[in-house]
Amino acid sequence: SLLGLCLIAQIATGLFLAMHYTADTSMAFSSLAHICRDVNNGWLLRNLHANGASFFFICIYLHIGRGMYYGSFLFKETWNIGVILLFLVMATA
Repeated sequence: SLLGLCLIAQIATGLFLAMHYTADTSMAFSSLAHICRDVNNGWLLRNLHANGASFFFICIYLHIGRGMYYGSFLFKETWNIGVILLFLVMATA
């Protein structure tokens, strides 16, 4: 549930940031400056998005630790799906 909340927050802040971000190599830095300076609470959205990603991975590692503590790795199929999802999240980040 905490991972779901983090994911929803990441998607929401990412969508709001994507509305103002320009992916062109010559405009990327100036679009970040525009977001932080000119967009209402843009600095807050950017910081929430950046720190939310770190918090998301902290929650993932806590989830893995809890699974190891309770012996969830004995359920091979479920554990392997979780490992695949971990690698997908790491590749996406």
